[in-house]
Amino acid sequence: MPGMNPRKMQQMMRKMGIQQQEVGAVEVIIKTKDKQLVFSNPSVSKVNMMGQETFQLTGNFEELPLSSGPEINTEDIELVMGQTNATKERVSELLKQNNGDIAKTILELSDD
Repeated sequence: MPGMNPRKMQQMMRKMGIQQQEVGAVEVIIKTKDKQLVFSNPSVSKVNMMGQETFQLTGNFEELPLSSGPEINTEDIELVMGQTNATKERVSELLKQNNGDIAKTILELSDD
């Protein structure tokens, strides 16, 4: 509440059985049906009121579209390349087709 002494506010909350604890979040991602909201360096508080836990989130966010398909990282690509001697492009293509399944991709490339 604006203009209220923070210490007094904490005392009032304790009397009402409300406990608030800061959560050291670095990033918060909220995914909806068609997009994601990415909060970098947010302020997140966990509030416990009569046994019910809720989270309070404040900060600037960026609205991004949902990524389609699995996220393929370079470590996965390099692992498959090392096992199969396939090209980076071929490995990336097959990993996407196999929804990131490394074992399945290695088996398919071994059969080639």
